[in-house]
Amino acid sequence: MFRALHPNIRTRIIINFLSKIIASMIFPFLAIYFTRYFNASIAGVLLMANIAISFFAGLYGGHLADIFGRRRLMLIGECIIMFSYLGLVLVNSPFFISPVLTFICLFLISIANGFINPAADAMLIDVSTPESRSFMYSVSYWANNLSSMIGIIIGGWFFTTHFFELLIVLFSVSIITTSLTFRFITETYTKSTAKHSDVSVKGVFATYGKVIVDKSFLLFTLSGVFVMTTEFQRNNFISVRLAEEFQNLTIQIGHLFSIQMDGVKVLSFIAALNMLCIVLFTAPVAKWVMRHRNEPVMYIGFSLFTIGFALSAFLSTMWLLVFATLLLSLGELLYVPTRQTILAAIIDDTKRGAYMAFNGIIFQMGKLLGAASLLFSPLIGKYGMGVFILLCGVLACIFGKFALSKKQALLGKNEANLIKSGD
Repeated sequence: MFRALHPNIRTRIIINFLSKIIASMIFPFLAIYFTRYFNASIAGVLLMANIAISFFAGLYGGHLADIFGRRRLMLIGECIIMFSYLGLVLVNSPFFISPVLTFICLFLISIANGFINPAADAMLIDVSTPESRSFMYSVSYWANNLSSMIGIIIGGWFFTTHFFELLIVLFSVSIITTSLTFRFITETYTKSTAKHSDVSVKGVFATYGKVIVDKSFLLFTLSGVFVMTTEFQRNNFISVRLAEEFQNLTIQIGHLFSIQMDGVKVLSFIAALNMLCIVLFTAPVAKWVMRHRNEPVMYIGFSLFTIGFALSAFLSTMWLLVFATLLLSLGELLYVPTRQTILAAIIDDTKRGAYMAFNGIIFQMGKLLGAASLLFSPLIGKYGMGVFILLCGVLACIFGKFALSKKQALLGKNEANLIKSGD
């Protein structure tokens, strides 16, 4: 079935796979990098600024993709990323290191991703059919998790000792992904699909103005923000805590040999375990989910997900961290398909593109709030952070319930049942 997909889709999945591998070698550990050169609070501010520009660039990039086309935005973004990765190599070499210039390069990469992601998402919808989208997104979700798992394993073992070499690999693969985009991605934009020509900020507000008046959708989006805030603790507070507390951990494997691990390697291991669970169990769990109502399964998923991360915020025993990771992995397997199914049921089909673009806010806001935790985590400690993560899970369930109750009250009985069941 993969060969039956449009060439643009196949190429984009391959590009995503390669990009995700190399990005996962570096980006999950950036909080550790900046904390090393500055401190946790400054690291949090830098990461928050990086995420904020990515968020606004994404909104603007989605608007531009409907004016100038998908391929052009993707090529511009890929070129910016390629030269920014070259900059990272130059400012983190054995001869010269500058964390400030490193941040500037990452800033440019965030802007470039803001151009690429909405354009690529729109392109995938342009060239797919309702019948092929389920398979397309399933393959993409599986490939993203597999590539992230590979990248984090490599990054966890080599980030501390071979950072410069990893950046060279990053730059080399970016040349390949830029070439693939230039060679194989074709334009799917036509003049008939363009509804706006105003590239100003006013034009952006006009594009998204009709979406933000849907209160039930906004509440559902806010629920997603709290879930993503929980998930991005791994790359922020949890990563810093593990790096500080696990300096020289010995894992004994039977009586034959042992493994020496530090905090970065522990983070790499539990992240890889999470992704391995997703890769292996997506299909069987999805079959079970299909036999049950979406809404309660989603809330169960939210709860398990946040409990697992809350435990990861303060547990200091390796095997208990493994248990917490298995718990949050099960929660992720439960909530991801049900939330996406419910989301598709509650949005206005006539404005699907705008709704899905706005839904991307949950990732940027989640990253922003996750990075913000580095500012107040020294004040409340690891147990306080565990409580904070649990609170995020509670709020995700509450706002999700409010959103769906409000939406169901506006719909007829048949449509309300559709939201609940997802059939």
